[in-house]
Amino acid sequence: MKILVLNSGSSSLKFQLFEIKEKEHVLIKGIVDGIKLDDSFIKYEINNNIKKIKKKIKNHKIALKDVLDIILANRIISSLSEIKAIGHRAVHGGEEFKKTVLINDKVMKKIEELSELAPLHNPANLTGMRVCKELLPNVKQVAVFDTEFHSNMPEKAFVYGIPYKYYKKYGIRRYGFHGTSHKYVSKKAAEILKKDYKKLRIITCHLGNGSSIAAVQNGKSIDTSMGFTPLEGVVMGTRCGDIDPAIIFFLMKKEKLSVKEVDNLLNKKSGLLGISGISPDVRVLWDKEKKGNKRANLTLNVLAYRITKYIGSYISVLNGLDAIVFTAGIGENAYYLRERILRNFEYIGLKVDKTRNKNNELIISSDNSKIKVLVIPTNEELQIARETFELVK
Repeated sequence: MKILVLNSGSSSLKFQLFEIKEKEHVLIKGIVDGIKLDDSFIKYEINNNIKKIKKKIKNHKIALKDVLDIILANRIISSLSEIKAIGHRAVHGGEEFKKTVLINDKVMKKIEELSELAPLHNPANLTGMRVCKELLPNVKQVAVFDTEFHSNMPEKAFVYGIPYKYYKKYGIRRYGFHGTSHKYVSKKAAEILKKDYKKLRIITCHLGNGSSIAAVQNGKSIDTSMGFTPLEGVVMGTRCGDIDPAIIFFLMKKEKLSVKEVDNLLNKKSGLLGISGISPDVRVLWDKEKKGNKRANLTLNVLAYRITKYIGSYISVLNGLDAIVFTAGIGENAYYLRERILRNFEYIGLKVDKTRNKNNELIISSDNSKIKVLVIPTNEELQIARETFELVK
């Protein structure tokens, strides 16, 4: 079965076409970037051959048309009728969507209503769904939600310490994000370790410009660091992560900030960028740190410390630990950060092989380590394809 996976952003359209039989095979993957902007382009890869086309792309409809034309022109398929389903990334499913669903008008209306919880993502995801409905009306569409994997957390983990009526009235609770990634890498870890996924205690660390950590017990997420929005949790590229809520009111008063301005401050000017005053990119900060920059050193230490605190608390929540998984841009590549984090867990028998860690190998823990540590490249598109296949097959 051929399944097209789409991740529609406000100015981008990521795509992958999968052939799913006994195994999964990527036929083509790429991105249309800079939609509505002057420097838009299409970049795609077929059998490790990469091509890039610069052209003006006015909207998502044109972007998808171009993608379908490229698929046909390269004879990936002979007809669009070969595409049997389209799997869409959908960021926020609220309490309404706790599993993957077939998309219809009612589902799209609800995703639109949930846009106030994810204003940067849900409207863009919805745009992709609407364009597909117009261009490929006979193809089944499926929504796979970032919040889905965390949707069955116990109530004690998702309820906030505010009047309970606001949870019931507005749905204010911990939702968690990056669920597709946490699900993929935790299952992959069980497969690599040749262990029963439903008998493992795993902490997954999705560390990128946006970061979240999840406690996975017996194949289910029981807690995660991001909350009502993706702002909560560890320090991120430009997001503040956990702070005292009273800081918001203090800054609004002292700096005379509007709601919009303080929202922008916490989401786009804080985190690694805010602490360092240099960059949100850990590679830049590490380079500066090696040259003696104290603020860069402080920033990386804050990041490592916050991640360490979350891992430590989740070990308690899980009542022990079998494995830690690092994934996403920082998690997969920043060995110097992993080293700072993992040395804090030697007391529970976790031992890191420094050579494996520096080489970003699949398993970076020593052979005699009681806790296994893995570096697994995330593949959210493949997970979306799998869930789409399971629903429509």
